[in-house]
Amino acid sequence: MKTRILYVEDESDLGNVTKQYLEMMGFDVYWALDGTSALKAYGQEQYDISIIDIQLPDTDGFALAKQIGQINEQAQFLFLTARNMKEDKIQGLQLGAFDYVTKPFDVDELVLRIRNFVNRQMRFANSAREHTKNEIFIDDVKLDLKLLSLSIGDSFTTTLTLRELELLTFLYKQRNQIVKREEILLHIWGDNDYFLGRSLDVFISRLRKVLSKSNSVKIENVYGVGFKLVSPR
Repeated sequence: MKTRILYVEDESDLGNVTKQYLEMMGFDVYWALDGTSALKAYGQEQYDISIIDIQLPDTDGFALAKQIGQINEQAQFLFLTARNMKEDKIQGLQLGAFDYVTKPFDVDELVLRIRNFVNRQMRFANSAREHTKNEIFIDDVKLDLKLLSLSIGDSFTTTLTLRELELLTFLYKQRNQIVKREEILLHIWGDNDYFLGRSLDVFISRLRKVLSKSNSVKIENVYGVGFKLVSPR
């Protein structure tokens, strides 16, 4: 089954060439020239990935991503930015983007980043299938790998993003052990740089907030090294 991509780019020449190349590489692509048409398309169809230019004629890519996220909490984003500003990259990753690409870009690099993400999703899905009941219990915390949810006791349940669930599951497999930041970044994001490190910090902060409701499970920061998921053995 082809990966379905919503591609939002207002530059006609670039958009046309990129769309054709992605299709030639085996992706199913819908190209929108502005945020309005992109949002309409997302409301009518399901997409695996949204590739969004930050600078659009009727909105900015970050605002569009937030609107798409209201339609689908599990939406996956890759941002395109021509400004090469640290703030842009950090903001995009804080919104949950799995990656960013700076314009002008080599379309082969874009394809590689998409395929890396799709492959990581497939690995996680295969790993989830190894759990016959699609559930992981960590003391009073229950992870549902099929529903992408986390429950604490009988009184609290919340939905996690795929990235949050993947991160927490990775820490769970090495619970009560220090996991290096570099190891996490390479496993979850497939790369290790400053911006992805900031994204990791955002996801860890979100998970800590959720786990604060647990009586015994928490994520500890081992300064300068990494993180440790602490739970009863």
